[in-house]
Amino acid sequence: MIETTVENGVITATLNRPDKANSLTPEMLEDLVRIATQAQTARGLILTGVGKVFSAGADLDAAKAGLATSDVWERLSHAIANLPCMTLAALNGTLAGGAMGMALACDIRISVESAKFFYPVMKLGYLPQPSDPKRMVQLVGLSRAKMILMGGQKITASTALTYGLVDEIVEPEELTRRAAEIIETSAAATPKHCADIKEMCQGS
Repeated sequence: MIETTVENGVITATLNRPDKANSLTPEMLEDLVRIATQAQTARGLILTGVGKVFSAGADLDAAKAGLATSDVWERLSHAIANLPCMTLAALNGTLAGGAMGMALACDIRISVESAKFFYPVMKLGYLPQPSDPKRMVQLVGLSRAKMILMGGQKITASTALTYGLVDEIVEPEELTRRAAEIIETSAAATPKHCADIKEMCQGS
């Protein structure tokens, strides 16, 4: 399930299915799309999870039923990427598979040291969603993106930091506080000021 809280205009969406490694069902993904779509007037959006895994990707049964190739992943990443406010993935643990798309679409990614990162589409015989490789290349470069997507490499948080896939590594007990701290200045600005600077950064 997805739990949401709002504080000072900042929405926090939390994946709360720790007994299933926060694997994503169609209903959870549609909830995330709705949250991101309706966040146009929010002062910020934080994505995080409960437990030691941010998300293992698609729920296994749902993936076999067609979720692995559904357009909902792409709709979610586009909804996040198109928000005018600052977006931040506070990764409480491992990030895998299609769930990586929502983190790639965020402006900032912070992670705990224990997290691992992998996107096993080559091994599983699926294509990644169209925007995911492009965003990954922008962050880590062409060869490193190929190592992850084509070589199926599982990388540690420290390697992800070196690559540029994450922006900071924090202690687990500091994750929530640090996420709020990073987004605080942006959330305090006017929505237009934030949107204008974000647009300048992205070269739009």
